[in-house]
Amino acid sequence: MITRTIFAAVLLASSALARPPLTTIQDVLYKADGTRFNGTLAIVWSSFQAADSSAIATQSTSVKVVDGNLRVQLVPTTGSTPPMVYSVTYNSDGRNQFHETWAVPVSAQPVRLRDVRVAASTLSVSDTSGGSSVDESDVVGLTADLAARPIKGPAYAAGSVAVVNQTGGLDSASGNATDCVHVDGSSGPCGSSLGASFVDAESPSGIVDGANTQFTLSALPNPSSSLALYRNGMLQKVGQDYALDGQILVFVSAATPQPGDTLLAWYRLSGAGDGAFSFVDSDSPAGTMDGANAQFTLSAAPNPASSLAVFRNGLLQKVGQDYTVSGQALAFVSAATPQPGDTLLASYRLSGNDSNSSQLYPSPQIVCGGTGMATGAAVLSSLGTCFIPAGLLLPGDRVEVRFDLAHQGAVSGFSFEIHWGGTVLSHRDALASDPLVTGRADAGILTTGAQLSFQSWGAILPFTVGVGTAADAYNSGLTIDFQGNLASAAGDTLTLSNFTVVRLP
Repeated sequence: MITRTIFAAVLLASSALARPPLTTIQDVLYKADGTRFNGTLAIVWSSFQAADSSAIATQSTSVKVVDGNLRVQLVPTTGSTPPMVYSVTYNSDGRNQFHETWAVPVSAQPVRLRDVRVAASTLSVSDTSGGSSVDESDVVGLTADLAARPIKGPAYAAGSVAVVNQTGGLDSASGNATDCVHVDGSSGPCGSSLGASFVDAESPSGIVDGANTQFTLSALPNPSSSLALYRNGMLQKVGQDYALDGQILVFVSAATPQPGDTLLAWYRLSGAGDGAFSFVDSDSPAGTMDGANAQFTLSAAPNPASSLAVFRNGLLQKVGQDYTVSGQALAFVSAATPQPGDTLLASYRLSGNDSNSSQLYPSPQIVCGGTGMATGAAVLSSLGTCFIPAGLLLPGDRVEVRFDLAHQGAVSGFSFEIHWGGTVLSHRDALASDPLVTGRADAGILTTGAQLSFQSWGAILPFTVGVGTAADAYNSGLTIDFQGNLASAAGDTLTLSNFTVVRLP
C-alpha cells in the first residue's frame, strides 16, 4: 500500500513538472521621439502543438510595459504543428498603435524583439486543414464581429438608398427618384417641410462709442429687404441712416450710434417658406391704459417668444429692459408703464420651429473689439472699456474676454487690472524688463451675477490662473474696464494693444 502511494505521488509530481519549455522575450521599447513606451501588449494565438508535443490551446494574454521594459515568456512556435505565430497588438494612450507578428524560437537565454519579429512578406503558415471547414467559434472574435454587422432587411434592394429599419436591418428607401429621404427613413418631395427661418431681436456686434459706424450681423439677411433695424426703438431706413453690405451695417455719420444706444435687428435667413408660419400684425394688447396698470394681454402666445415686437407710441420696446413676456402676458417695468393716451401695438409669429429663434440672441456675437489707449502715468487709469448693453446677457450665456498689453521702455515696472463692473477680476504686477503681456477671462452668466475665471502671462510674467464670483447686475448693462499704470512715471508707456469681448449663447 505504501509503495503504491509513493508511486502515485511520483506520477503526479512528474505530471506537474511536465510543462512546455518557455522562451523569455526581454527588451526595452522606445517611441520615435526617444521617450520610453508605456502601454499594453495584447498577445493572441491559435491552438498548436509545441515541439515537445505539448498541446497549446487557443488563448490570449496581455503584458504591461512600464517605462519601456518588456518581459514575457512564451512557448516557442518554431517547430510547432501546425507552424504558428503570435499576433501582437501594441496599445498606448488609450488606443491601438500598431500590430506585428512574432515567431518565437527555442532559447535558454532571453531573446530580443528583433529575434522574434516576422516581416509580413516572409510570413508563411501552412494550411494543414486539408480543405476541411473551420467553425466560426474557433476564430477568435469572429462570432461577435458577425453579430455586430448590419444585416439585410426584408425591403432590401440593390441600387437604392439604404435606411435602417426598426430591427436594425438594412432596407431600401421607397418613393420616387426625385424624392428626398428624411432622417426617420421616410421619403417625400424635396423641400416639402422647409420654411422660412428667422433671426429675432439680434444685437449687431460692434463698439458703440460714438465713433464706430460699422456693425456686423450674425447671419446674412435673405432677402436683404427683410431686415428691420432699430436704434433706441426707432426704425432706421436703409440708404438714409445706414447701408447694408452682406452682414455688414455701415451707418452714415449723422446716424452713428452713441454710447448707451441700443441696436436691435429682425430679419429672415431664407425665402418666403411654404406657409407653415402664421403671423399676428398690429395686435392691440388688452389692458387698462391708466398710467398705473403694467399688465397687458396679447390675443395669442407668440411662438417663438423672441418674434414679439412691441411698439409704444411707435417706439420699439425692448424685452428685459422695458417689459417681460410670459405666454400671452406682458408686464411693463415701472419706468415704461403705458400712460393714458398711449398706443400699444404688437407683431409676432404663432408658429415656427427654427432653431435660430429658440432664444433672443442665438449666435455668438463680438460685443466689442479694437485697440485701446496708452499711459505713462503712475496712477491706475482706464486703457479701454467695453459696455455690454442691457438685456443682451441671459443666464446660461458665457462672455469671453481677451486682451494684449505692450510695454515700451525698460525703466519702470507696470501693473494692470480687469474690472467686471465693480468687481476686480484680476490684478497683476510685471517687471520693467517684460515687454508683452496677454490675458484671457471667462464669465459664466448666472441667474444673478456671474462666475469668473482668469489667466494671464507675459514674456517674463509667470503664468497664473484664478476663479471667483461677481454679484454685479447685468440686466441694466455692464462695463468691462481694462486698467493699467506704471510703477513710476519715468518715460515708459503701457498700451492696450488689442482687446475682444465675445458673447456665447
